[in-house]
Amino acid sequence: MTALDPTDLLAHLQRESTLFRDVLATTPAVARVPGCPDWSAADLLWHLTEVQWFWAEVVRTRPAAPSEDAPAPVRPAAYDDLLALFDQHSSALLEELRRADPADAAWTWSAEQTVGFTYRRQALEALVHRVDAEQTAGEATPVDPVLAADGVLEALDVMFGGTPAWGRFEGAGEHVRVDCTDTGDRIWVDLGRFTGTDPATGTSYDEPDIGVVADPGRAPDAVVAGPAALLLTWLWRRPDPDDTATGLDDTGDTATRLDVTGDPDVHARFAAIVDQPLN
Repeated sequence: MTALDPTDLLAHLQRESTLFRDVLATTPAVARVPGCPDWSAADLLWHLTEVQWFWAEVVRTRPAAPSEDAPAPVRPAAYDDLLALFDQHSSALLEELRRADPADAAWTWSAEQTVGFTYRRQALEALVHRVDAEQTAGEATPVDPVLAADGVLEALDVMFGGTPAWGRFEGAGEHVRVDCTDTGDRIWVDLGRFTGTDPATGTSYDEPDIGVVADPGRAPDAVVAGPAALLLTWLWRRPDPDDTATGLDDTGDTATRLDVTGDPDVHARFAAIVDQPLN
């Protein structure tokens, strides 16, 4: 897949943040979020406010990590004040990113330690939570398929398949291919195991995992195919967008609309690995 241009990512971040804010402005603060059932609309709005504040701090203090003493925003009691606070911190994030070079060194929780990570991660964060906001309101607007396909790659390669420096992933040579049918992108995933001991906590791991790999030059053991936006909502454990738009927000099952072929055991093990909540 071709990486999205930073200018395009900034445009996506601004657009998705605006859509997110606009739909929540007319949504009751107490409305429940289908993809995050413990959250209300106000909780969702506060979450992205905090996230965008934090990553603006990451870019502003680069290359050092943000100070733990940095004054964090305080959650307002009134919903209108929360909307205003989101506007403030969303604008600040965009401004910090516009002033930065994507190649600049910057702290992140990922192996990629550049501002470019924030460009991509925050565009995709805003996209997923825009979908959350629309599902909360029982609405749906089109998702850019190219951005969604990049989100599918990020979910598989970073959110689920990222290997920290202290760990090791060893593939078993069983491959799942994830096909974005509307963009033509194909992402190959190797099933295997992750091992290692986290030096910060002393916790040791030896568990099934996945790694994104190049085309191995042979047929995949299983294929999961569908439009990029549907694959993205499945990986992020969001309900089926078609169902939430018609009010069926507690029953939508995105996975039922994906085309799955190949070895059912390989697919089941892959699905189990990515069956983890992402917020």
